Amino acid sequence: MQELKEHVVKYKLLYSAIIFLVYIVGKNIPLYSINVDAYRNISFEADELLFQTIGGDFYRSSVFALGIFPSMISGLIVQIGMAVRHLFTKEEISPKKTQYITAAMTFVIAAFQAVTQVTELQFSAEKEMLPVVWTIAVAEMITGAVLIMWLGNRNAKYGVGGRTVFMIVNVLERISTTLFTHSLSDLKIPLLIAALMMLTILMMENTEKRIPVQRISIHNIYADKNYMAIKMNPVGIMPVMFTAAVFMLPTLAVSLLLHFFPQHQGILWWEENLSLAKPFGIFIYIVCEYLLTIALAMLMLGPKDLSEKFLKSGDSIVGLHAGRDTRRYLRGVVGRISFFSATVLGVCVAVPLVMQWKGAADSALTTLPTSVMMLSGFSCNIYREIESLWAYDSCRPLF
Repeated sequence: MQELKEHVVKYKLLYSAIIFLVYIVGKNIPLYSINVDAYRNISFEADELLFQTIGGDFYRSSVFALGIFPSMISGLIVQIGMAVRHLFTKEEISPKKTQYITAAMTFVIAAFQAVTQVTELQFSAEKEMLPVVWTIAVAEMITGAVLIMWLGNRNAKYGVGGRTVFMIVNVLERISTTLFTHSLSDLKIPLLIAALMMLTILMMENTEKRIPVQRISIHNIYADKNYMAIKMNPVGIMPVMFTAAVFMLPTLAVSLLLHFFPQHQGILWWEENLSLAKPFGIFIYIVCEYLLTIALAMLMLGPKDLSEKFLKSGDSIVGLHAGRDTRRYLRGVVGRISFFSATVLGVCVAVPLVMQWKGAADSALTTLPTSVMMLSGFSCNIYREIESLWAYDSCRPLF
């Protein structure tokens, strides 16, 4: 019987490795007629580097040029839409229908992003052939974005880490590129900041607030040891990734408007200042990060749903009545913890950006601490997933 036991960890890791390789291959397939030489040895601002690190394509010249942003944004919009819908009706939408809605929205966002970006790329074709080349490139970029979404869904079902496997590839690539292209003297301060950020994230990922809970079904010596745990970093590194995706939308909109109104002073001001190299852009980014951290924590932890579960089960938080008091208490706890998490993440993201704005480091070095911070958060989540799968594999049959 033991010989017939499946090794879930081995199969899932192997499946993720295949997804990993497919993604790397796609990142190295250039768009049709793209001028590859034009994208060698060029420098980017901090916002471009951050988007590339999270999105995937450093030069936005491959079939995976759009990266994971379309699927990230569509997933976020669908989650928010479902949460708002849940306020007015208890009717559930099937997972299959939700998946169709997400796929359709991913296609629309990818099309908008591809049309906006394609005119900024450099192609080797003649001027009169550019409309045809642009059309082919847009189709390739949209196909690549949809393929990434499909690969992420497959990895979430059969592999380990879901879509984070793509982000780990991107972050590792950014870290290795930065380390190999800078001297040790230039890396001292960024590496020190990165180490502090890594320790901070690891502490938050492995620290939790325990709320004592009274279970009506437990009447033994363990009755006083029941609790509900809320991690001090309740939604992990997700806000940093989603903030980059949300921040990209207005920048794309401004770029699109600039094509139609190239001399408009208001649009030019937004185009210049809506950047992570400017104080206004940094401020907007941090505000978005705060709002997303708190909103995602409320959405994913669901204080209202938790209080309703207590009412249905008969359980309760020690010292509180089930119902309105419990709901208010949980909202306060989740709000305070998410605000603290948003503050820590905001400081970790803002410090390198301010360093670049002040001229203390170049744009590549400013993304190193943020990249290390994201890699630490991803590693914690994947480690927990593998640990649970390993525990499952370790179970032996009774007979």
